[in-house]
Amino acid sequence: MKRFNRLFSHLLSPDVLLWLYPITLIIPNVALDITEYSHALVKITNILLPAGLYMLLTGLSRNVGRTVLCCLPLAIFAAFQIVLLFLYGESIIAVDMFLNVVTTNISEASELLGNLAMAIVIVLLIYLLPLIWGIVLMCKSSKADAADVKTIRRTGIVTAMLGIAMLSVTYCAVPRFNILRDIFPVNVIHNMITAIQRTEATNRYFETSAGFDYKARSCRDNRLKEIYVLVVGETSRADNWQLNGYQRPTNPRLSHTDNLIYFPKTLSESNTTHKSVPLMLSSVSAETFADSIYTTKGIISAFNQAGYRTAWLTNQARNHSFIDFFAREAQVVDYINDDGRHHFDHELIKPLHEFIENSPSDKMFVVMHTYGSHFNYNERYPADRRRFTPDGASSASVENRPQLVNAYDNTIVYTDSLLADIINVLDSADCVAGLIYMSDHGEDIFDDRRERFLHASPVPTYYQIHVPMLLWMSPELREAYPDLYNTAESHRNLNVSSSRTAFDTMLSMAGVTTRMSDASKALTERDYVEGRRLYLNDHNEAVPLKGAGLRDYDYTKLDKNRINY
Repeated sequence: MKRFNRLFSHLLSPDVLLWLYPITLIIPNVALDITEYSHALVKITNILLPAGLYMLLTGLSRNVGRTVLCCLPLAIFAAFQIVLLFLYGESIIAVDMFLNVVTTNISEASELLGNLAMAIVIVLLIYLLPLIWGIVLMCKSSKADAADVKTIRRTGIVTAMLGIAMLSVTYCAVPRFNILRDIFPVNVIHNMITAIQRTEATNRYFETSAGFDYKARSCRDNRLKEIYVLVVGETSRADNWQLNGYQRPTNPRLSHTDNLIYFPKTLSESNTTHKSVPLMLSSVSAETFADSIYTTKGIISAFNQAGYRTAWLTNQARNHSFIDFFAREAQVVDYINDDGRHHFDHELIKPLHEFIENSPSDKMFVVMHTYGSHFNYNERYPADRRRFTPDGASSASVENRPQLVNAYDNTIVYTDSLLADIINVLDSADCVAGLIYMSDHGEDIFDDRRERFLHASPVPTYYQIHVPMLLWMSPELREAYPDLYNTAESHRNLNVSSSRTAFDTMLSMAGVTTRMSDASKALTERDYVEGRRLYLNDHNEAVPLKGAGLRDYDYTKLDKNRINY
């Protein structure tokens, strides 16, 4: 028993923690070296330089407990990084990940965290236990042996110097290497600072955009009754749409809807809601996003100037993002979930009816932002709308994929029904009317051996960017302006970017012109040009899709669907 007590006492001594703590901090670096596609010199530098600095930090004082407490921010970054690797399998903590923390609503976050329980338990064991250990040592005034402290300092100096040497070699030998992007945790700290800067710029939006003017006007007869609806879908991927060739009947109503055009080669230029939706709802492009998003107003502002009665109807929660800012431009704003209850997307039909019936103007424009196919999938539709079963599994695991896909497909059927009902509302108005639907991004559902799940990962996948997009025109609109429909129909099989085309296509269909109008981006215009495939990356750079980090699996799927990249 005495031997056990001596062994236990030795294991919990400050000398053990002195050497153990740097090892725990370097775990994310080792993991990233395994998961990332980077040069060997980068991988070596990513181990040597941080490891040397970590040893120097823990060797600053014999009071190891106090040092561990001071290093808490580094432990938090490390823990966050490990959880991210559990979730996505690759990539550092991106700027968008920090921004998602402050823009994701509580219910959505809780659903995600509930499925990361194992990862959270592991990081707590790795980083919380040493923290408690350090606090206990600090309270007991236990200090590490002076000789051990000197040894770890010397080891740290040698390792750090080797790391600095490797850093110099890497800068010379590896093109585009950047310590602010390639070495953990420097890159994460840099991303956090960038996220703070973007948040501050976002908070000044109303000040920086105050003078913006679309100079919009309508080219249509003022006596003509017109209603246009832009439906923003959420997390809907094209591969699960029957209209896109999916074998399951997920679009039983839209498949038999007249005057509807589906665009099968549509990609989103972002896999995050807080970027893709503002791109669709404004004249901002991927190339100009970094600067223009803070000074540009949304499409509702253009319709306001053109004399339309405007509305924003949403099943999303407020999150103080550009989406909310654009919503505030509308004359009627309805967040149906402000009452704190769970709502299904079909509940947006009632306020749409009321808006049309009570509008003092015959010119109406509505944006409807749905909750769509967000995880947990089986909570996005009523139980009596279940078509594919079993669909009860909500735990994110490869084993549950069949049930997850069943539930996901049920969300697509529910979206199909919602869109068909909106079209019926517009059709029954017996006027010139049009609708555009597109999803902000898609979703991974353990589709290949990468076992990726969800969206908004720092590196996108095919499933996250291939999205459904469709256009519908009333018989009255087709009769009055036949060239619009015929032109869009002729562009059906061209390559489309939802982020690039939504704004100009909607304005073109409604006969609204602005100083920002670009016929080459409107699917209803003969001057439409397919354009380059771009992706708005984490640093708000519009990079060619080939430079977005897609893997062979993704290119194989793009090729199969004959989508250019």
